[in-house]
Amino acid sequence: MRTLDGLDITGKFVLLRADLNSPLEDGKISLNPRIVAHAKTIKKLSDRNCKLVVLSHQGRRGEEDFISLEQHAIMLRDLIGKEVFFVKDTITEHAKSAIRKLGNGQILLLENVRMLDDEEKHDGQIVKELSPLFNYFVLDALSISHRKHASVVGFMNTIPSFAGSVLYEELNAIKTVQHSSDVVFFFGGSKVHDSFSVMKNWLEEGKVKHILVGGALSILLLHAKGHDVSKSIHYLKENELLDCLDEAKSLLEKFGQRIILPIDVAFSINGERFEFDVSELNIISEDGEILDIGTKTIEEYSKIINASAVIIANGPAGVYELEKFSYGTKNILNAIANSKAFSLLGGGHTITAIDKFGIDKKKFGYVSLSGKSLIEFLSGKRLPAIEMLEENWRRFG
Repeated sequence: MRTLDGLDITGKFVLLRADLNSPLEDGKISLNPRIVAHAKTIKKLSDRNCKLVVLSHQGRRGEEDFISLEQHAIMLRDLIGKEVFFVKDTITEHAKSAIRKLGNGQILLLENVRMLDDEEKHDGQIVKELSPLFNYFVLDALSISHRKHASVVGFMNTIPSFAGSVLYEELNAIKTVQHSSDVVFFFGGSKVHDSFSVMKNWLEEGKVKHILVGGALSILLLHAKGHDVSKSIHYLKENELLDCLDEAKSLLEKFGQRIILPIDVAFSINGERFEFDVSELNIISEDGEILDIGTKTIEEYSKIINASAVIIANGPAGVYELEKFSYGTKNILNAIANSKAFSLLGGGHTITAIDKFGIDKKKFGYVSLSGKSLIEFLSGKRLPAIEMLEENWRRFG
């Protein structure tokens, strides 16, 4: 990947597109891994004495989290240890004047780009207004690379563009797993469509050794195998996951040898944890919901993980927010952390669970900051922003 490393950017105007989008609690943004990671990129560039302007978005129009980036500037200042100037504009003369007045090493954050009416057009007005002011554009987030928005891809048509540190690290991690064979996956959580998309791509390419499943995905696959999942059938219906039943059966029929299902599961019966072997599901009379994988499954999955060279994990094994049903998620994450494998982990709940259980992120190969973009990349889809970066390099040399 082409980065600004090795290029003298002293006194140059650099435009950085980051992803500072943050969770909101009582109207205040929460500190999160993305903003911490981008703060490091911002500091690194500022320390090289360029004139740095940062673009980002927050929320969507009509949503509660659609707010100004003024709080983000304060949080970045605290993280970086340098003043981060902020203007409540993006393309007005006031914003342009603030950009022109920047001194070497100074940082300016512009207003939420989604407040612009044409941000979702690849050639929005922001590109025309700001391009003449900058020497270089830096994209620093894989998490937004699937969007053809003006602030993401537009500048790549007009000025030399580069990958920032966060994007560079994300793509390097993906490259490591893409060039590996016999990869072990762990899929949990509730996003069955995303899991199936990645599974099909890797299974059909023959690069998967095993796929371990938990969460809603495991419940659907157990149901597809003809097992009685008790009250969990209502969860599948309510979340329209039964629409995926034919696809689940097809995957099991074609790749059943590589898809490893739970051998026991944990039921919630009157709030208590009870474990049953999968072979017993059609004969037990207990009525409850499946909220976690069982102890035998944890042991079996952990053995497979410990013998793996490359692991990709996305989503929790169960309802980890409830202490009695957090065992699966906690133990699977610890098994990955303690293995010798290179691991790539993704998904918001995965990151939240790592933090909840106090697992050192340094024990993993890479913990991705991306959501949908990572899934699309692993599904074999091309991301518009990455394609545009490659085209920019050919155009500007």
